[in-house]
Amino acid sequence: MRRYVNVYPVSLALVRGNIMAFTATDPIKMIFAVLLPPVGVFMEVGIKFPFWLNILLTVLGFIPGVIHAFYVILKH
Repeated sequence: MRRYVNVYPVSLALVRGNIMAFTATDPIKMIFAVLLPPVGVFMEVGIKFPFWLNILLTVLGFIPGVIHAFYVILKH
């Protein structure tokens, strides 16, 4: 039985669609995610559940709001 070694894991991940594209506006969203996390999330998804969740997390603690904002921006 032959075993094939994945020599180019990043390119195969891109072909399979596992990695989202990094757009030109993502750095701006990340700056907003650090300064005002809900604004960065709003720029990414609009007024949907992740936006309201980020407002709640930011009110409960600024760091959880920032982490969630980066997650939403990099995931979508």
